[in-house]
Amino acid sequence: MALLEALITTVTGAASATVGVLVGGVVTRRGQDHQWSRDQQLVGYQELLGHYAKFTMVIKRAHADRRGWDYDWAEWSAVLTKVSLIAPAEVAGQVDTFGQSVDRFLDRVARDVDPVRAPLGEEEFREAGAEVAQAQMRLVKCDAAITGRGGRKALTFWIGGSHAGPENRGPL
Repeated sequence: MALLEALITTVTGAASATVGVLVGGVVTRRGQDHQWSRDQQLVGYQELLGHYAKFTMVIKRAHADRRGWDYDWAEWSAVLTKVSLIAPAEVAGQVDTFGQSVDRFLDRVARDVDPVRAPLGEEEFREAGAEVAQAQMRLVKCDAAITGRGGRKALTFWIGGSHAGPENRGPL
């Protein structure tokens, strides 16, 4: 009888340890997958906003210098595709809104305007970018709320970008 009790105790202990290891492995894996996904999202959003800042400054400099400009739009398209694959649905909606605002901005400052013959002034350029600046702030705010990076204290001013005029400064 003592042998049976010892065997049952040993088997129960081994089974409990095995279940604990398996459950721990599943929980750890889920946590790692979630962290990897959030990291990929952050990289994608950084690339998206980085490309936006870059081509905006290229166009702005073209107007200021009264010269032509060029940009690799394949990179912009690729980063939009990347973000569409990794973004949660709510953030993807904000990315789409941001992209549409960027398209309207490009109509006003790049497609319908010749920076050599009829460049836009600083104020005209800023006015053309007001909508996209607001869309960018909504995107950043949505991403922070969804991915859990919203715990930081809201900034009281907008940093960087060519549209960071007084009318576009405000809490993110």
